[in-house]
Amino acid sequence: MAKYQNEERRARKRRRPNGCLILVIIFAALLIGLGVWGYSIINEISGSSEPGEEVTVTIEQGQGPVSISKILEEAGVVKHGTVFRYYLRYTGAAGKLQYGTFTLQKGESYDTIIDTLSQFVKKETVTVTFPEGIPAIRVAQLMEESGLCSEEEFLACANGLDGSDFSQYSFWNEIPDDPDRFMKCEGYLFPNTYEFFKEDTVYNYVKTFYNEFDKKFSEGLRNRAKELGMTVDEAVKLASFVQEEAGNAESARVSAVFHNRLAEGSAYPRLESNVSSPFQNPNDNNYIFNWMAPYYGGWDKIPQNVYTAYNTYEHSGLPAGPVSNPGLEAIQATLYPDETYLADGYYFFVTDKNGKYYYAKTIGEHQSNVNTAFSVK
Repeated sequence: MAKYQNEERRARKRRRPNGCLILVIIFAALLIGLGVWGYSIINEISGSSEPGEEVTVTIEQGQGPVSISKILEEAGVVKHGTVFRYYLRYTGAAGKLQYGTFTLQKGESYDTIIDTLSQFVKKETVTVTFPEGIPAIRVAQLMEESGLCSEEEFLACANGLDGSDFSQYSFWNEIPDDPDRFMKCEGYLFPNTYEFFKEDTVYNYVKTFYNEFDKKFSEGLRNRAKELGMTVDEAVKLASFVQEEAGNAESARVSAVFHNRLAEGSAYPRLESNVSSPFQNPNDNNYIFNWMAPYYGGWDKIPQNVYTAYNTYEHSGLPAGPVSNPGLEAIQATLYPDETYLADGYYFFVTDKNGKYYYAKTIGEHQSNVNTAFSVK
């Protein structure tokens, strides 16, 4: 019996797979996999015998190898953006790449792609300056006056009404879908001087503004907004009023006044700013009168829900949207209001014709300041 059991054990042992053999099989499989992958990489680098469809890509000024490789991968020009990036480093070609709009073909060799991207594309450009506090409609008008696109095309794209998608920007996704909001793009068309390519797409024109806003409204400013309990959109709304009411050395103090009015339990919970008011005075800088009314075809044509949501003398808190596109200083002043005026409880301000500001804590003090301001010769 013992002899039989020993023979049976030896038979089982012979049938058990050899551990070394398993390792050899696994190693061989890995080599085959790596070989296949490596072969595909080599083919991609050297290019296919018959390149595929043409693809147009735009490289913006200042974009480096990482961004360019990602653009090429997303466009389907290369399959492995990371490999292309390392190839640029290996060949030292990164410094040769130019910006502009290029036509490439899927399946081209890396060297052919690099040769194309290294050619300077001479294009006619147009330089346009957009001042701080400019409203979206005026931005669109300047784009049309510069011969870049029509006002209607620009606003349709900037507001996403033509199907344009700007979801790559976190701020865009955070803008509330509010039926009372006049324009979604208002506040985010960052004011600056830009150089645009003629014959470029409207989408790229709009993206130029949004890129700049995304860069300027830094992570530090986002964190500061959170500290104050504000969303990015709320900060931009308030900054648009700070820009229009001050936009200068008084910005932090004006910001403090607005913050006090917006504070919980405030005795004056409305902004009551002439920048967005029920007053139809051509001499005032009034968003409702100067921009909404003409857009809708007249003061009486403004939808009641929109008018009410922007009338700061009736609507408590912030309006449904910004009233201009503020600059960086106004945004910073909004997020860093004057601490003294904030703590001392200033709720009012008025300016005289020379631009001097008068601040008050009570309605009585404010009325006295108004009388003084309007008596200045």
